[in-house]
Amino acid sequence: MNSLRIRRSGLAAIAGLALVAAAPAAPAMAHTVAQPASPPDVLAAAAADRAAASGLDKLAKGPAEAFRRVSLTPGSAGLFYASYERTYAGLRVVGGDAVVVADGTGAVKETVAAPTATINTGTRAGITADRASTVAAKQLSKVDSASRPELVVRAGETPRLAYEVVLNGQRDGAPSVLHVFVDARTADVVETWDEVVHGTGNGNHNGNVTIDTGRQGANFVLNDPTRPGVSCGNQAGTNFTGPDDVWGNGSGTNLETACVDAYYAEQQEWNMLRTWLGRNGIDGAGRGFQSRVGLNDTNAFWNGQFGSFGHNSANNAQATSIDVVAHEFGHAIFQFTPGGSGGGGNEKGGLNESTGDIFGALTEAFAANPNDPADFLVGEEVNLVGQGPIRNMFNPSALGDPNCFSAQIPNTEVHAAAGPQNHWFYLLAQGSNANPASPTCNGSTVTGIGIQKAGQIFYNGLLRKTTAWTHAAARRATVAAAASMFSAAECNATKAAWSAISVPAQAGEAACGQQPPGNDFSISVNPTSATVQPGQSATVTVSTQITGGNAQTVNLSASGLPAGATASFNPATIQSGGSSTLTVSTSASTPTGTSTITITGDGADTDHTAQLRLVVGSDTPPNCTDPAWSPTTSYVPGDHVTHNSHRWESTWYSTGAEPGAPTSWNVWRDLGAC
Repeated sequence: MNSLRIRRSGLAAIAGLALVAAAPAAPAMAHTVAQPASPPDVLAAAAADRAAASGLDKLAKGPAEAFRRVSLTPGSAGLFYASYERTYAGLRVVGGDAVVVADGTGAVKETVAAPTATINTGTRAGITADRASTVAAKQLSKVDSASRPELVVRAGETPRLAYEVVLNGQRDGAPSVLHVFVDARTADVVETWDEVVHGTGNGNHNGNVTIDTGRQGANFVLNDPTRPGVSCGNQAGTNFTGPDDVWGNGSGTNLETACVDAYYAEQQEWNMLRTWLGRNGIDGAGRGFQSRVGLNDTNAFWNGQFGSFGHNSANNAQATSIDVVAHEFGHAIFQFTPGGSGGGGNEKGGLNESTGDIFGALTEAFAANPNDPADFLVGEEVNLVGQGPIRNMFNPSALGDPNCFSAQIPNTEVHAAAGPQNHWFYLLAQGSNANPASPTCNGSTVTGIGIQKAGQIFYNGLLRKTTAWTHAAARRATVAAAASMFSAAECNATKAAWSAISVPAQAGEAACGQQPPGNDFSISVNPTSATVQPGQSATVTVSTQITGGNAQTVNLSASGLPAGATASFNPATIQSGGSSTLTVSTSASTPTGTSTITITGDGADTDHTAQLRLVVGSDTPPNCTDPAWSPTTSYVPGDHVTHNSHRWESTWYSTGAEPGAPTSWNVWRDLGAC
């Protein structure tokens, strides 16, 4: 019997006592006690919150929109990544998320936002929540449970008011946790995405390994005492227990052995994340997840809550090798980084599958287990259907997957769509002339930088992810990460690897070799909103902060003012690091309503923008007592109507233009939600 002997972790501490000789009392003296400096994460979070409130650069938002921070994750090079969720009139906006990159001194380094058109959907649904549930339920062949429909806005090129319903059940016999978005006016299904992310792998054993186990009464249990949430059990979720601390028999059909493999692999992935990437646990907040073995399927999957592992088609090996287990929990990392797993279609799905493969390769390399040597093949030892590995990272086309990015990728099945980014990671880590050699799509030669550095660049790029995640966005993010973390050599290698898989340079892409960065600054407004009556004025402070290099001259201007309003700065030209007073003056004819004023800082070396929300009239919701809008009525400028729980003012002659529709934005002025 090949027993797997396990060492339980233990902690021992020796208390040290500092002995200080008593000294004569000294006369009391007046003195100033220095206040402790704020921790870097506090400074970074405060700077990010100010940027989100000010609508800095890419964080632009409409009058009824706001950002709320949902996480702050430390990265490399002293950077922190603050993730934000957008709201509209209090509703959650799906796909309107953003990330602010700030350092520990409180300087904002970058803003990233999922692209969306101006949101003007209103908040009144035209169908009931019950009808939305009925429509959503038709998307699964079997529904075990469904969430209560939540009214949200689905952002994008055409934002839509929708109900989100989460279904637990089965689709074509496979487990599913399906998010369904139902248009709240037409009852059409806008979009679906599944939390259950499937992958396949092998049941190779890792030999005699050391893992950390816990105690449950008189028994031992596969429940990690040092890594919260990490455990292993059967398909019912019951963790394996035993009278001794010896687990498994080395057999490919023994489920306790399968649990040892899965448990060991997740612990190795946890250690890799901590040691190489600085991440705290699988979810980034100090927790991992349960592994469940014994799935009666030639498959493995992550369902948003735990990893489930089956067997190969010969049923003589379990799908619990290092790369397969790390792949499934790589999906968890993708889910628990900014932008989550939802939205984006097959292109984002392919990037998600590739993320699992990359974390599998990283964990194999970190574990350095001779029974499962590091490589860039996925599931190579399971022989799932008698054909060896299921994916090849150094040459995806060897298994029928694309090596290169193309316009077909968004319509490619997600596991195949993993090919281009898998290929990019191999080229960045190992290079094109490594062993094995890797063909490039442009005939170039790429020099690798090593798997640990490649992993750090990939992970810090992932921390810039938004809902709208594409290969182009991943290139921008990883190049920005490489530029902030390493020298020009690593940064240029990152670019070269992307170009080698046919993802070209992107607009606004970071330059390599600018360490320290060039002259740069950020801009903010305080307060971020002001309320005046027609004919009155309001003043706010526009502040700038040097975020790189030296001070530069910044010329200030404002746009987006309502009719009859003017803006003046005192002074209008400042040096970055300085501030100015902005006065917005309205006239008696300035219409009531809410406007978003964009303040531009035109620097000698770079430009930045911030936003001021200006309310003319009352900041309380308008009393919608006007007649309801009718598509057959002819309206003239100045007419007021109510529609979709908003009050609207006609700005042009109109018949049939529905308030809030994209084609009517130049016809109707939104005065706010009722």
